[in-house]
This record gives sequence, structure tokens and C-alpha cells, in this order.
Amino acid sequence: MPNIRPISDLRNNANEISEFCRREREPVFITRNGVGDMVVMSIEFYERQQALIELYGKLSEAEAEIAGGGEGKDFFEFAKKLRANVHGKV
Repeated sequence: MPNIRPISDLRNNANEISEFCRREREPVFITRNGVGDMVVMSIEFYERQQALIELYGKLSEAEAEIAGGGEGKDFFEFAKKLRANVHGKV
């Protein structure tokens, strides 16, 4: 279940929200006037999300290339390079 908090909590309880994000490895959704406004997350969680987005993009490119008759790359070699780029956080 998502953790949703009003923007006043961000002002008044920033340390608590920061600790929650790091401990639970989950984002906190911040509302303003009852409407979603922003998302707060740990840097670790953000970097993991970015790495996954990059991975999905590369997989999509590879699938399109193979469908077009191109020669694919070795998965294990690609995965090794990707892990090195994200310092093993995937």
C-alpha cells in the first residue's frame, strides 16, 4: 500500500520521511490540497528505478533489432557491463 502524506508532513517531518524511504526502500507520495504533487524517494531507490528503465529500453532495442534480422549480443556480457554501471544495485 503506498505511503501518502500531505506536504505539511514533508515540512514538519522531513527526517522521518527520509528514514522511511531508506528503511522501507519505498517512495512517499506527497499531496498538496489533497491532490498528488510529488514523490520522495531515497537515492538508492531512484538509481534502481533508473537502471531498470535503462535495462527495459535496451531490451526493447534488442528485440526490435532481432525482429529486423539483426544479430543479437551475448546476454551475459551485456548483463555484466550493466551491473558494473549500476554497481550491482539491480
